[in-house]
Amino acid sequence: MKALQYREIGAAPVVVEIPTPEPGPGEVLLKVTAAGVCHSDIAVMSWPAEGFPYELPLTLGHEGAGTVAALGDGVHGVAIGESVAVYGPWGCGRCVKCAAGKENYCQRAAELKINPPGLGSPGAIAEYMIVDDARHLVPLGDLDPVRTVPLTDAGLTPYHAIKGALPKLAPGSTAVVIGTGGLGHVAVQLLRALTAARVIALDVSEEKLALARRVGAHETVLSDAEAAGKVKELTGGIGAQAVFDFVGAAPTVATAGACAAVEADVVIVGIGGGTLPVGFGALPFEVSVSAPYWGSRDELIEVFDLARAGVVDVHVERFGLDEAPEAYERLHAGTIDGRAVIVPNG
Repeated sequence: MKALQYREIGAAPVVVEIPTPEPGPGEVLLKVTAAGVCHSDIAVMSWPAEGFPYELPLTLGHEGAGTVAALGDGVHGVAIGESVAVYGPWGCGRCVKCAAGKENYCQRAAELKINPPGLGSPGAIAEYMIVDDARHLVPLGDLDPVRTVPLTDAGLTPYHAIKGALPKLAPGSTAVVIGTGGLGHVAVQLLRALTAARVIALDVSEEKLALARRVGAHETVLSDAEAAGKVKELTGGIGAQAVFDFVGAAPTVATAGACAAVEADVVIVGIGGGTLPVGFGALPFEVSVSAPYWGSRDELIEVFDLARAGVVDVHVERFGLDEAPEAYERLHAGTIDGRAVIVPNG
């Protein structure tokens, strides 16, 4: 089968032919119908050889959907031919966090060397992929796999981030979204659907700000050194009750802190390496800063229910499997409008 693999530190990923895997006991083989392309893959491919945590070659893709092609011994609860999406942050299934559906915060994943697909385990940008357990599959039903697969990360991650801040987003409040690409443009939609807050979107790209306006942002601001001041102006000098940074670089994290109101939530979602000083006088009084990771299994089901209700829709650009390296090049260049999706068998 064909697969997109990261094979050499510092090199671009390539499409290769590898053997089609067979499911072992407890495993499920999917024929992949769609796979998302994410900035975190680019972050992984920028890491130096020293301390690189994964074995190479690595098949990329941590957003996956497919039809069940084969079942390993002992697998129950899914049927051959069923259309499903993959819950990505795999855990042990037995610790207290996993028991609550929070496998994204599994307490034993590192110890047991359990890695998400595309982030240590073979991923979804291939014609077929192995899923380690049927509990990591969520039925798609009548949802379109291509338009839905980004929701497994680009939907679930902002949903989890926003859900924790909902008590702050009462009528009359303001929410700021920094970075309105793959995750951020979904966050704008979720904020509009779940809250009465005014949504202010920040980005360095006028094209992405236009996308943010199309999906519901009340105001858009160019993300530069003046952005926080403009947010303060738009809020009468008060600032925002919740700020979501989907970039996470040093300049955007600084902007996030400068946009925050007293008692605000600042949620750093992006993995750009920025940090925000916390301490008396560093931020307005009682600002809470968090750096969440992905989301829980039940939250993914909730995100799919929102998609079925028509309140969230990912803007996607489709690519064939042979075009996957181009998708990563364009993502790195910032020219993807929304989310790139690979359709391996389409």
